[in-house]
Amino acid sequence: MPRAVLKYVPHTIRHAPDLESTRQAHCTTAGCGESSTPSDEDTVQLWCLGHTGRHPEHTVFRRVFTDHARVIREE
Repeated sequence: MPRAVLKYVPHTIRHAPDLESTRQAHCTTAGCGESSTPSDEDTVQLWCLGHTGRHPEHTVFRRVFTDHARVIREE
């Protein structure tokens, strides 16, 4: 009967700086439900400021940051 041979190969996972990260903001005011589109930091910040400008009582946002990671095989 054939047997499998397993070999441990170490890997690391790191931020991939060559790939663009994105950000998004979600208004947390009850009943609002509005969110920015995923974009760069400056665009999302401007969206938050504009949203609060239109709705002065909407002052708290949940921000989400997404980046890319790359797995590297160590040899």
